[in-house]
Amino acid sequence: MSSVTGHSALVTGAASGIGLACARTLASAGAKVHLADRDPQVLVLAEELGGVGHVLDLTGSVAALPGEIDILVNNAGVQHVAPIHEFPAERFSAMVELMLGAAFRLTRHVLPHMYARGWGRLVHISSVHGMRASAFKSAYVAAKHGLEGFSKVAALEGAPHGVTSNCVAPGYVRTPLVEKQIADQARLHGISEADVSSQIFLQRSAVKRLIEPSEVADAVLWLCGNSFVTGTSLAVDGGWSAQ
Repeated sequence: MSSVTGHSALVTGAASGIGLACARTLASAGAKVHLADRDPQVLVLAEELGGVGHVLDLTGSVAALPGEIDILVNNAGVQHVAPIHEFPAERFSAMVELMLGAAFRLTRHVLPHMYARGWGRLVHISSVHGMRASAFKSAYVAAKHGLEGFSKVAALEGAPHGVTSNCVAPGYVRTPLVEKQIADQARLHGISEADVSSQIFLQRSAVKRLIEPSEVADAVLWLCGNSFVTGTSLAVDGGWSAQ
């Protein structure tokens, strides 16, 4: 039996990338997994994992999602790359609402159940951009910095109730979100698309490869099994934040 066997888990942004990897890893470890995404494909994926799929936009109400959740993985996110003076204001607000506002609403939604049980795990998928900044990513960096702070507050409040709260902060992960940045990064930095990986994605990383989603999921599972690690951020970035 693993540390999550028999526990219920909710993973957001679960139709692809890190979210899907987390759902698969938690399900394989024995958790009953709920997968939430605005992409209807999440219903098919949930059935494959023996879980439950939920199709919804997390920038709105989360009341339709189950509250009886033992493990919450706040993962849903999007990216938009543009200089601040050209960044659409409505796009900035929507991104912060999805990556920070939804994390707050979901945490608020499931904490009563966790407190009643005396056990809970909040894992927020942050980023090295929750600790460091990069040009042209004002909304993403702002949201992830906010998520890091929010996680610490949840850790302080949750500790007396057996609830931990931590962030996982990956570098560039091999996901559709990263792949969609290539053309914009090439245009903004004046380089070819072929050079984006080496000059932008991996320039600060000591380990010169993209991180696999499964490696991030492994870190999530490890945090679920540890009751004394809370209020911190686990960097899974190949040394990106070491300099």
